Amino acid sequence: MKRKAPTATLILAITVMSGTVSAEISPVRQAEIIHLLRHDCGSCHGMRLEGGLGPALVAKRFTDWNIDQLALTILYGRPGTPMPPWRPFLTDGEAYWLATRLKEGIQP
Repeated sequence: MKRKAPTATLILAITVMSGTVSAEISPVRQAEIIHLLRHDCGSCHGMRLEGGLGPALVAKRFTDWNIDQLALTILYGRPGTPMPPWRPFLTDGEAYWLATRLKEGIQP
């Protein structure tokens, strides 16, 4: 099976470098994204993000992941698994922001 991640990684990298992805996400939108994480993602990854149908979303799990890999997984999902793409709900910048928070560790 062909992997599309390298192309998506390239697109995301170009978008980030071109300044299209804004590091500025309003506090209100940040709260909405965290709510989405806790409630929508939490329905599969556990309400405390410690695992369920999907794996745990804790910082130690992402030690070997870079931010781009994590943001792309958020945006495009994981084909062949129940992990859906969240692209309809999050911009590139928001996915990148969320990926950064996940790597840092989000308190339950």
